[in-house]
Amino acid sequence: MTAERVPAYDEVEKGTELPSVSVQVRREDLVRYAGASGDFNRIHWNPRVAREVGLPDVIAHGMLTMGAGARVLTEWAVDPARVVEYSVRFTRPVTVPDDDEGVTVTFGGKVADKLPDRVVRVDLTAVAAGEKVFGAARAMVRLD
Repeated sequence: MTAERVPAYDEVEKGTELPSVSVQVRREDLVRYAGASGDFNRIHWNPRVAREVGLPDVIAHGMLTMGAGARVLTEWAVDPARVVEYSVRFTRPVTVPDDDEGVTVTFGGKVADKLPDRVVRVDLTAVAAGEKVFGAARAMVRLD
């Protein structure tokens, strides 16, 4: 399957792996996201505050991470409107170092079930710095 055409429901099987997507998250991305979302919680930009609350350093916004993970779905299904449901449980935060490289978060997905009405359930994964970021992450995607 290519990103140029919507996967056909009849061609997709349980266990089908979606192409992975890697996203680089830098401190500057946290600033941009804070401005766009209005979430200026200091754990996302102030290392002292992050450490005071028990975090190792500044962390990415959960919704920034979740949104980046949705790219696995939207690039595979072509049309973002095909994603009819998406939920994530986070197992650990994404720590973002204070350097020009940031951290790479790699997202993946696998078709876990085929449901009625041409919908598939996709289970997603996210890994940053060798650690699992998503616990239970699932999406429902309507295919052709």
